[in-house]
Amino acid sequence: MNKVWLNRYPADVPAEINPDRYQSLTDMLEQAVARYADKPAFINMGETMSFRKLEEQSRAFAAYLQQGLGLKKGDRVALMMPNLLQYPVALFGVLRAGMVVVNVNPLYTPRELEHQLCDSGASAIVIVSNFAHTLEKVVSQTQVKHVILTRLGDGLSIAKGTLVNLVVKYIKRMVPKYHLPGAISFRQALQSGEGLQYLKPDIANTDLAFLQYTGGTTGVAKGAMLTHRNMLANLEQVKAAYGPLLEEGKELVVTPLPLYHIFALTVNCLFFIELGGCSLLITNPRDIPGFVKELGKYPFTAMTGVNTLFNALLNNKAFQQLDFSSLHLSAGGGMQVQHVVAERWEKLTGRFLLEGYGLTECAPLVSANPHDMNYHSGSIGLPVPSTDVKLIDDNGLEVTSGEPGELCVKGPQVMEGYWQQPAATAEVLKDGWLRTGDIVEIDEQGFMRIIDRKKDMILVSGFNVYPNEIEEVVMQHEGVLEVAAVGVPAGVTGEAVKIFVVKKSPDLSEQELIIFCRRHLTAYKVPKMIEFRTELPKSNVGKILRRELRDETSVTGNNTV
Repeated sequence: MNKVWLNRYPADVPAEINPDRYQSLTDMLEQAVARYADKPAFINMGETMSFRKLEEQSRAFAAYLQQGLGLKKGDRVALMMPNLLQYPVALFGVLRAGMVVVNVNPLYTPRELEHQLCDSGASAIVIVSNFAHTLEKVVSQTQVKHVILTRLGDGLSIAKGTLVNLVVKYIKRMVPKYHLPGAISFRQALQSGEGLQYLKPDIANTDLAFLQYTGGTTGVAKGAMLTHRNMLANLEQVKAAYGPLLEEGKELVVTPLPLYHIFALTVNCLFFIELGGCSLLITNPRDIPGFVKELGKYPFTAMTGVNTLFNALLNNKAFQQLDFSSLHLSAGGGMQVQHVVAERWEKLTGRFLLEGYGLTECAPLVSANPHDMNYHSGSIGLPVPSTDVKLIDDNGLEVTSGEPGELCVKGPQVMEGYWQQPAATAEVLKDGWLRTGDIVEIDEQGFMRIIDRKKDMILVSGFNVYPNEIEEVVMQHEGVLEVAAVGVPAGVTGEAVKIFVVKKSPDLSEQELIIFCRRHLTAYKVPKMIEFRTELPKSNVGKILRRELRDETSVTGNNTV
């Protein structure tokens, strides 16, 4: 382990973790239930689920998968739902049955859903009825034999759940018509499972736990093979990095990011289960007023999110009036946390926004800022325990100290490879080192700073221009709410910088922004094109999708300012 790393981290953070502390994620859950049986594990729409209830329902679901459907250890089961109480029940039910969870984004198009179901070979799917019409279009082209349907309110008490389901279907009309003959309801599955015998399988920590699909921003989505040991190792690494700020059995973490995403899955779900904490599940975080109203009901102690979410909350007047006295952990990831957002967060909440870095292929955490950091440096921190990093050039050779290079990672959290994709696996995994595709600098203290995604880099007259730097500068203008920078073809210079901006101030002009950028950027980095938008395309966790903007621009052409 790097001595610089050891010297900089607080004394209460271990240099190494034990990835074999638990035999499996099932073992971890069972031990957590034994310690915290009557404590709350999840809250959603005002309903609380205890650890005991989570254990009982997930055991019933596991029994149903085994005995009711006849599925075997290693079979893949897809989960397609937002943050609801049904999600952790299904999640741990699948894992306890010795099967593999295939997390699916509910907003997938039929084409994307068909690809993921076919690629994973999923035998069954648990899906919210709001998205059943998408499944209907493709299920006959997949290997899915069993469809388990749930409604938004099915995890709630009968009276409350019935009301929620009626409002969702008949008043808000959020459930398009669908036809899935033979589908069984999630409630029926649990009731059936209660009368069936659960047979605990022999699960090794090397067994596959998740097929966690990448976002597909570099082509067709690939399934990262994450074992029980990968996930348990990262759980321990998260605990090492953030655990000193938290108290076992007493935490309430806000979970706006979907649990089907690797960030929330590991940090908000698995880690807080092991810690005996409670997760406040936000079903629709895009409804900022509704989200803030929910926050006002609970003395939350921790919150995770992405830059765009923190920015949206900071611009909400009701959020500014909340009580933050209980909050002692704020963690950002998924995309770069912009300096102006981090500063505003600290000023409002009194807590520093700790930035970390990870990726699906690493389950996900790779690095984090020390928990005693009292300022936002723009760094993604130091490698978490038991993690080695190096930077390489385009030829695969390590770069000299102080030079930027592609970040490579080695550790117990690194995936086994991509599901049924040996060529793609060989491209990114070499001698145990994962090539991340991110260009990084490491300073003398060992702190890492992301320059940008290798594929997002803009080449202007032979000079490398990184979108993150442009976006950081533009966000400092008080009239800007959100921004994305991309490279577009530009004749003599090869590429030019174009920015897409969502205004905070309606009076903001292109010329005003250009003048502002010229004061803070060298000439070749100054945007040559500006396009104002009412919103920017985002991923399921709120990460701005530069690729969509870049592809769109290549089709429609550009206007230079």
